[in-house]
Amino acid sequence: MMSVMQTIDTAHDDMIHDAQMDYFGIKLATCSSDRAIRVFDVKQEQYTLQQELMGHEGPVWQLAWAHPKFGSILASCSYDKKVVIWKEINRKWSPIYEYKDHESSVNSVAWAPHEFGLLLACGSSDCSISLISSEDGEQWDSKRIQNAHSIGCNAVCWAPATSPVSLLETSADSRPELTKRLVSGGCDTFIKIWKEEDGEWVEDTKLEGHSDWVRDVAWAPATGLNRSQIASCSQDGRVIIWTNNGSTASWSSKELLKSNDVVWHASWSLTGNILAISGGDNKVTLWKEAIDGNWQCISDVSKSQDNEIKQVQG
Repeated sequence: MMSVMQTIDTAHDDMIHDAQMDYFGIKLATCSSDRAIRVFDVKQEQYTLQQELMGHEGPVWQLAWAHPKFGSILASCSYDKKVVIWKEINRKWSPIYEYKDHESSVNSVAWAPHEFGLLLACGSSDCSISLISSEDGEQWDSKRIQNAHSIGCNAVCWAPATSPVSLLETSADSRPELTKRLVSGGCDTFIKIWKEEDGEWVEDTKLEGHSDWVRDVAWAPATGLNRSQIASCSQDGRVIIWTNNGSTASWSSKELLKSNDVVWHASWSLTGNILAISGGDNKVTLWKEAIDGNWQCISDVSKSQDNEIKQVQG
């Protein structure tokens, strides 16, 4: 069973929308409708505010840490239509780039696997997905996937840099060719998989199964198994697990749960065998796939107050 291990008072003045630990678990970043981002140092279960970052003019929806090989870099997105990329230098955080080309709220940001360099995907209510990249962390370029989702894009997530299939099909003395793949979810009820071909982003697959806005999508980490898995959750109260076993281009679907409330977020464990789900019922549930292929809820815990975060342990 899960139990509450620690409650962290972030001192935000409004609802918290995201909280993300960095790669090493030594920093915690939070964002809120109060327009602030707060970065905490984590040491021996003590959380000390390092700095409050103020660069947005609207609620900040989501945060994403870049891989530490690029330094301490954090991306944020907001209702103000902006994406801000922040960097810590000599213990001080400052913005190093602002992307302002979206025409509506930017709802989701996700860094690509580090094998692809500094590459950030951003999903917006203007129906597009932007891809922001830099070779040196100073000069930034951007591409757009126009009309990715009608009405708007709510979530983006990257596939692992090397799929399990390509690992199995590659000999030991050669390296597999890395293919950039991205999954997105939108207000059109669709989940779409995109891949880069000759420098351009094209739609590879469209998955249909939800009946309302898709709120989040999460591509499972590569586990060495000959398959890929994506979890999606929706305004329709359902969570669906999509599986591709590599033998064909088609994806199968299995409904994980159906609730009476919106399901907001889905997140895989680093090993890809446990899925965390949070929704409008004010609970976080953990799910694990059994040997027979059926999914079981292994624990649940009530979520925290709007300006607090609860850490849980199994």
